[in-house]
Amino acid sequence: MQVVILAGGSGTRAYPFTEYLPKPMMPVGGKPVVVRVMELYAAQGFKDFILSVGYRKEVIMDYFANRVTGWNVQVVDTGATTDTGGRILNCRHLLGDTFMATYADGISDVPLTKLVDFHHRSGSLGTITCVPLRSQYGTVSMEEDGHITRFQEKPVLQEYWINAGFFVMNKAIFNHWQGENLERDVFPALLANRQLSAFRHKGFFKSMDTYKDQQEMEAVFASGELPWLSNQPAAA
Repeated sequence: MQVVILAGGSGTRAYPFTEYLPKPMMPVGGKPVVVRVMELYAAQGFKDFILSVGYRKEVIMDYFANRVTGWNVQVVDTGATTDTGGRILNCRHLLGDTFMATYADGISDVPLTKLVDFHHRSGSLGTITCVPLRSQYGTVSMEEDGHITRFQEKPVLQEYWINAGFFVMNKAIFNHWQGENLERDVFPALLANRQLSAFRHKGFFKSMDTYKDQQEMEAVFASGELPWLSNQPAAA
């Protein structure tokens, strides 16, 4: 099963790092984060990748040129300014009846085989992996009279779910594809016909949107909390 990785955005929130490199090439533990994403798929048996590139595409193309990884890697130029929906749409001629897709900067221990099985059982055209929202702020609990009873540092808000990426889609989804952005256009258009499902995952997830996130991900990697990545063979 093919995995489309969205690796073409400009990564403006990770500036100034992305003035020189595309965000997927920002390092985590000595390897580009896009390689770390590929490792988590490969560790679970999914090794057929399509990298949908755009901004500073030559850096990614050069990295994977003549590189022996044991993976099948195709790099497709989908345009420097193309949005997320368009990047998948522009790869449709390469895709089988069922395929996976994800962003190039999110790391998780999501069980991919269970995700695919859930997608097939759901009968939907698309499945999104959702994780509980982690607050970017610490929270304060208090009594009615204002006395503080508890501090929590960036708690996980279990009642709120966010899109973590790690999608599974049927190729028939392109018959209903609308707009250029996945979250604003494509996915909302599927709701009316109940063609979109959520796979709930409460395990590890972290995305790398900013330079600060990159530093935090480096620290998590160094702590040994990502063993399925730490011991992967050379893709670097």
